[in-house]
Amino acid sequence: MTQPTASLASKTVLISGGSRGIGHAIAVKLAAAGANIVLLAKTDQPHPTLPGTVHTAVADVEAAGGQGLAIVGDIRNDEDITRAVDSAVERFGGIDAVVNNASAIDLRPAEHQDMKRYDLMQDINARGSFALSRAAIPHLRASAQQSGWDPKILTLSPPINLDPKWFAQNLGYTMSKYAMSMTTIGLAAELASAGVKVNSLWPVTLIATEAVRNIPGGKDLVPGARRPQIVAEAAYALITGEADLDSGTFLTDEQVLRETGITDFSDYAVDPSAELLPDFFL
Repeated sequence: MTQPTASLASKTVLISGGSRGIGHAIAVKLAAAGANIVLLAKTDQPHPTLPGTVHTAVADVEAAGGQGLAIVGDIRNDEDITRAVDSAVERFGGIDAVVNNASAIDLRPAEHQDMKRYDLMQDINARGSFALSRAAIPHLRASAQQSGWDPKILTLSPPINLDPKWFAQNLGYTMSKYAMSMTTIGLAAELASAGVKVNSLWPVTLIATEAVRNIPGGKDLVPGARRPQIVAEAAYALITGEADLDSGTFLTDEQVLRETGITDFSDYAVDPSAELLPDFFL
C-alpha cells in the first residue's frame, strides 16, 4: 500500500454510498490526503449482517485525517441529492470531485429477473449516477474557475463491451452498469471545455467486500480477490492527478496504478498464493 503524496487539503469530494466496501476505502484514502468527504448513504443504523454505517464511515474519515459529513439519504431521491450537494457547499464551500460509488446488483437472467430489483438497479446505478453528477456540475465548474485544478467525476463502472456474453446471463445488471459508463462518455464531452475530467474506474479482479462475503458461496471466492484498497489508491491517483489520463476513458485499477509507477500488485491480494478471480466485464 502507498502513502498519500499529493495533498487534497481544502478539496471536497462527494461520494455516493461509502458506508463500507470500495466506497469506504476510497473515502478513507482521500481523507488521509486531507480531503473533506461528504457521504450520501442510506445506512443510518447497523445492518443485520453487514458492518458499517454512514456515521462510522465518517468517523473513519476523520480518524484518517480528513473532515467528514454524513448525509443520510437515498440516491434515488432527488431531494436527498439536492440536500447532499447543498450541505457540501454550505459546510465546505464547494465541491471539487464526485465519486459515483453506490450500486445495486442482481445477476439473474432476464427470464428470472424480479422487476422490482430491475428497477432498483436502474434507479441506483444509471439514474443515481446521472442525477448526482448533474446536481454537482455548477459547483465543479466553479471549482475549475477558482482553484486552478481539474475537478473530477469518477464513476465505478466497467468498460463497455458489446460481446453478447456480458448480456446473456445478467441483462438487467449489465444494462444498468453500462448506463453508468455512458454517463462518463457523455459528461466528459459536455464538460471538456469547463475543465472537468470524467472517467470510469473498474477493478481487474474480484474485490473482497462484505457484500461479496455475504452472497451464497461468497466466502469461498474471497481468497481469489484483492482488497478494496487497490481501487481506492487508483481513485486517489485519478482525483489528485498523479495519474494524468485522458478524460472520457474507461480505466482499470491496474492501468491507473501503472501510471504512477506501481507494477507489483501482490500486496493487494487477500491470499497471495491463491489464483486471482477476474471481475465481471473484463
